Amino acid sequence: MKSASIMKRKSSGLSRRYQAALCHYLGQGPSASLEPAAGVGRQAVALGLETLDLALIHEQALLTRVLPGCPATGRNRLVKRAGTFFAEAILPLEETHRAALEANVRLSRANRTLNQRTVELATSNRELKKEIAQRQAVEETLRQSEQHSTRLLEQSRRLQEQLRQLSRQILSAQEEERKRISRELHDVIAQVLTGINVQLATLKTEATVSTKGLTRNISRTQRLVEKSVDIVHRFARELRPALLDDLGLIPALHSYLKEFAKRTGLRASLMAFTSGRIEELDSAGRTALYRVAQEALNNVARHAQASRVEASILKVAHGLRLQIKDDGKSFEVEQVLHAKKNQRLGLLGMRERVEMVGGQFTVESAPGQGTTIQAQIPLGNGLRGGGGGKLTHEASPRSTI
Repeated sequence: MKSASIMKRKSSGLSRRYQAALCHYLGQGPSASLEPAAGVGRQAVALGLETLDLALIHEQALLTRVLPGCPATGRNRLVKRAGTFFAEAILPLEETHRAALEANVRLSRANRTLNQRTVELATSNRELKKEIAQRQAVEETLRQSEQHSTRLLEQSRRLQEQLRQLSRQILSAQEEERKRISRELHDVIAQVLTGINVQLATLKTEATVSTKGLTRNISRTQRLVEKSVDIVHRFARELRPALLDDLGLIPALHSYLKEFAKRTGLRASLMAFTSGRIEELDSAGRTALYRVAQEALNNVARHAQASRVEASILKVAHGLRLQIKDDGKSFEVEQVLHAKKNQRLGLLGMRERVEMVGGQFTVESAPGQGTTIQAQIPLGNGLRGGGGGKLTHEASPRSTI
C-alpha cells in the first residue's frame, strides 16, 4: 500500500514536468528542441513507469493544458506536434523494452542451452552409474573368480600332497609285498625244494642199495612236491586269481571269501543280486571290484576287530554296486581320507581303483554300526572282457557261503 502511494506521488511529479515540457515545446514552434521530451522519457524509465503510464500522462496533459482554449482550427496541428513530443518521450522506454526483450531472448537461449546441458548431464550421469554398476559387477565377478581359483589351487595342492603320500605308500607297500614274497620264497619254497632235493638224493642212494622203504620215501617226496605246488598256487591267487579271468567275478569272490573265513576265523557271507548283468562288466571293472573286496576284507581282518563280514553285489540303476559291511569298530572317515600322513593306504587305493573305471566309492563308519564300504561301477560302457565265463550261481538271484 505504501509503495503504491509512493509510485502515485512520483507519477504526479513526472506528470507536472511532462505538462510543462510539452507546453514549452508547443510554445516555441516547429524549431523547438525535443531534448526535454527525451529527458522526461529517461525520468519515466528511472521511475519504473511503462509506456501506458506515459501515454496516460500525455493524454491528461492534452486534455487539461493544451486543448482547453485552443481554437478549433489549430487543434489538429497541436495534437500532431504533441504526438511528435510523445514519440520522442517514449523512445527511452522502448529502448529499455528492446533491451529487456533481447535479454529475454538471450535468457531463453541460455535456458534452452542449460536445459539441454542438464539433459546431457543427466544422461551422462545415468551412463556413468550404469558403467559404475557394470564395473562393480565385474569386480565382484573377478573377486569371486579369484576366491574360486584360490579354493581350486588349495584343493589342487591338497590333492597333490595326497598323491605324493599315496605314491610313497604305494612304493612302500610294493616293497613290503616284495619282501614278503621274497621271504616266503626263501623260507618256504626254497626249503621245500631243498627237502625234495635231499629226498631225491636219498632215493637215488637207496635205489642202488635196497628197494626197502622206497615207496614210503617216494610218497614223502610227492607230499613235498604237492606242498610246493599249493604254495605256488596261493602266491598266484594272491597276485592274480585265475578264477577271475576264467570263470568271472562271483566265483573268484566266492573262493576268496571261503579262504578268508578259513584263514581269519570270521563268519563271512556273499550275496549276489545281479540277474546276469555281471556279464556286462569288462575286465577292468571285474578287477576293480575284486581288488576293492580283497582290500576291504584285509582291512576288516587287520583293524576292525569284527566277528562277521557280509559282502554283496547288487544291481542298481545303470550299474552294479559292491558292498562290504562288518560289525567291528568304527573310525573317522574324513580324518583318515584327508590326513597328511595317511596310514590307511587301502582306502585311497580302493577309491582310486573305482574312480579309474568311472565309478563312485563311499565309506560309512559309525559307533555301534561298524563300517560299510560301497563301490558302484556303471555298466554298458565297455565290452565284455575275455575269459569271463559264467557260473550258475552268478546268474541266480542269490548266492551265499
